[in-house]
Amino acid sequence: MSDAAQSHLASAYGLLLALLADSTHVDAFLDQVVRVAAEVVTPAVACGLTMRRDGDVYTVASSDELAARGDEIQYGADQGPCLDALRRGRIVEVVDLAEDERWGRYREHALRLGIVSSLSLPVTVGRETVGALNLYATHRAAFTDTARRHAVAFTDQAAAALTVILRQADQALLHQQLTDAMASRSVIDQALGVLMGQQRCTAAEAFVLLRQASQHRNRKLRDVAVEIITQVTGRPPQPAPEFVPPRQRS
Repeated sequence: MSDAAQSHLASAYGLLLALLADSTHVDAFLDQVVRVAAEVVTPAVACGLTMRRDGDVYTVASSDELAARGDEIQYGADQGPCLDALRRGRIVEVVDLAEDERWGRYREHALRLGIVSSLSLPVTVGRETVGALNLYATHRAAFTDTARRHAVAFTDQAAAALTVILRQADQALLHQQLTDAMASRSVIDQALGVLMGQQRCTAAEAFVLLRQASQHRNRKLRDVAVEIITQVTGRPPQPAPEFVPPRQRS
């Protein structure tokens, strides 16, 4: 690994430690993890973090809308590289989804979304795989040997940091915080739909607008999303329906 690459990873590890010290809430830490991962593991264009709880899987954080939708398609289809990485506890890479026939129900919708290659890495706490870090790219063979090494190293460090948080957190409080993180994703999705309708823009453009509003107001992304939904509907946001892709004809 080059000196520049080692310096880049060292900087990312330092940031993880800083996040661990500064984050008083699990969802804040997870949100920062995916942002850093999307920058460290070049040329990944999007990163999502899937967590498993009570037999179900949820995206608890995503760097942008592409990652969020890529995860959701897999949940609806009940198949895909992210779910394989989570269920089997191993790294799953897609070099070219247009030629990869492993997940028929997932493939068509992901390609339509713009996903061409991906890398999914299991997140292990103790001896249990509790989640998967999902990296998405819009061109084939995006993940070089160097990118894969960066991804593995970063995921290991993120898992170690998460282990510390889990050990420090009260179990009941942790359960509530993970639930809050999952609910935040649903609220953000609803706000994006509102912005898309108001601004006549794409989901990716709406995500940028929401992020900018969050930064300018120095408020959490979820809080800004709640405000948008309440202003438009006159009531707090409601749970969003799960995305389920149409069944393919046999």
